[in-house]
Amino acid sequence: MQPTESAVIVPFPSLDPLVGEYRQRMDRAAAWGVPAHVTVVYPFVPPPVGADTLELLAAALTDVSAFECEFARVEWFGDDVVWLAPEPDRPFRDMTAAVWRAFPDHPPYGGQWGDSIPHLTVGHTDPAGMRAAADELPPHLPVHAPVDRVWVLEGTDAPGSWGMVAELSLAAPRPAG
Repeated sequence: MQPTESAVIVPFPSLDPLVGEYRQRMDRAAAWGVPAHVTVVYPFVPPPVGADTLELLAAALTDVSAFECEFARVEWFGDDVVWLAPEPDRPFRDMTAAVWRAFPDHPPYGGQWGDSIPHLTVGHTDPAGMRAAADELPPHLPVHAPVDRVWVLEGTDAPGSWGMVAELSLAAPRPAG
């Protein structure tokens, strides 16, 4: 089956041991093969994502430096989604804004939300499971993770269909001072 969608994400494979079991049960993206992540832009350009698109994406991200983030809080979008909050969130917002400026026809989440809040989804399909995750995760937090790359993925809504098209490294952190 040909990919029908694409996304730009910051992957967090180091968080899969913490949230992977929850995500497998309560996050459709996990079943599609998408790892624990913070979304930069989804949906992105229609597949296949070509070399010209990847060059423009890399150029859009040249001013974004690698950084460390911390996941220390469990948050909710209403009663619908339980998620981990990355701090600082400003660099994620800057990445999203940079990609959106470079690809103005592809706003985050299709323009559905006014403010794209950086988050790592834990679950959204099982209210009881989401409440359990929200209660069980805090003792295992905070978790620190590097943010030094983005992945471009393509796939469909079929299980295991999403795969990485490209990995783009972020710039080395700028020295203080």
